[in-house]
Amino acid sequence: MANKDKLGIQRCTDCKALRHPPRPMCGECRSLEWDAVEASGNGTICSYTVLTHPRFPGYDYPLIIVLVDLAEGTRLTSQLVNCTPEEVDFELPVVMTIQQDADGFKLPVFQLAERA
Repeated sequence: MANKDKLGIQRCTDCKALRHPPRPMCGECRSLEWDAVEASGNGTICSYTVLTHPRFPGYDYPLIIVLVDLAEGTRLTSQLVNCTPEEVDFELPVVMTIQQDADGFKLPVFQLAERA
C-alpha cells in the first residue's frame, strides 16, 4: 500500500486481529487467512532508539527508530523524520508520511503530529 501513499496493516480474516510485522499465521487464532487494511497513520510513540552507527549509505544520521502504537491497536516499527533526538519522547503523537528514495521506492515513516 505504501506505493499508493497508504499505510497497510495485515489482518487475520478469521478473528480480525491486526499484526505487524506481516507473517503467515495469526498469533491469536492460528489462521493462515489474511488480508490488508488501510491504517489511519495516527499513533503515539511507545518507545524509541537513536542509531549513530554503523552508517549505511542513503540514511541521514542520527537515525531515530520508533515503536508506534497505532490508533488501530497494533504496533509498528518505523523511522521518525523531521525531528532531532532531543525532541523525541514517549507518548508523543505522530502521523505517517511517505518517504520516497532516489530509485522511487516508497516507505512509510512517521513525523511528530505537531509538524504535520
